[in-house]
Amino acid sequence: MPRRTFLSAKIHGATLTTVNLDYEGSISVDTALLEAVGILPFERIDVYNLTNGERLTTYAIPGGPGEICLNGAAAHKGEIGQKVILATYLELEPEEIPGHKPRVIRVDAANRPEAAH
Repeated sequence: MPRRTFLSAKIHGATLTTVNLDYEGSISVDTALLEAVGILPFERIDVYNLTNGERLTTYAIPGGPGEICLNGAAAHKGEIGQKVILATYLELEPEEIPGHKPRVIRVDAANRPEAAH
C-alpha cells in the first residue's frame, strides 16, 4: 500500500493581524503557536481563509506575539481581521497510520491558544 497524506498540525480560527505586500513571500506566525503545534520555520503551510474562501500554500516564518501576517503576493488573499486556518500535512507509511494524531489548537481573537486537541 502506498504512503498516504494526513493532517500534521492545525491552528484553527487565527485572525490576520497584518498584510505586507513588500515582502518576498510567506506567512509570519506567532512563534509560540508554531511551537505549540510543531510547525518549523520554512515548513510548507496551507492557509484557508474562513472569511473569503481563499486558499494558498506558502511557508511559515516565525512572527511576534499574536502575529498572523500574510506577506508578499499572499497579502492579496486576505485582509486584517479575517479568520484563517493554518495547516500542515505529512505522509505516513501504512503501519504509522493507526497511531497518528495531528496537533491542533484553536485560538481566540488575539491569537492566543484556547484549547489543545
